[in-house]
Amino acid sequence: MAARFTPRLFQQATRGYASQAAVRAPRQLDGLAGKYASSAYVAALSKDSKTLEKVEGDLKAVQSLLAGSEGAKLQTFISNPTLSAADRTKGLEQLLSSGKGKADPITHNLFTVLAENGRLAETEKVIEGFLDLMTAYRGEVEVTVTSATPLDKSTVSRIETALKGSQIAAKGNGKTLKIVQKVNPAIQGGLVVDFGGNTVDLSVASKVNKLNALLEQGI
Repeated sequence: MAARFTPRLFQQATRGYASQAAVRAPRQLDGLAGKYASSAYVAALSKDSKTLEKVEGDLKAVQSLLAGSEGAKLQTFISNPTLSAADRTKGLEQLLSSGKGKADPITHNLFTVLAENGRLAETEKVIEGFLDLMTAYRGEVEVTVTSATPLDKSTVSRIETALKGSQIAAKGNGKTLKIVQKVNPAIQGGLVVDFGGNTVDLSVASKVNKLNALLEQGI
């Protein structure tokens, strides 16, 4: 039977460090993946900030690996809860060897628990949740800029400058803006800017949809 999820499973890797009761996640995350992410965050920060950053680096490396050329094979691995113990161990070793140096024990413990509970399919959501907590930890406001094609550095720099002088920055109450780029050919052109649950849609697709709506009303 799969092990039942509990934050205590992470305490094995942090025994002897600062009490986890004194450390809390900077924001509450929803869902099961959020619980795993929050527990890993608390376990890492209970040790020290360097460990927290090391775990962040480990998870970013796994995230990059999943998005790379070997991603399809690894996706098959993490989405299969029926793997044998030997195959699971082999797959985890591949995942955790993707970063610089040896993965932190907390990172290893996190993936071990995910595997034991048959929850490796939650890996990407867990990583996203952890990185979301790191954004809050650093006092950053994440702004996602989606374009139809990749933006060059000059364009990104101009967008960043414009955003810093906009209402988006004002709503951040002095926090640092963290620009995250995404590519979605479906928007056809222009930009879609997401921040704090708000969306500014300046895409060509949006303008075409509005035009079509007006034409339909006219008919």
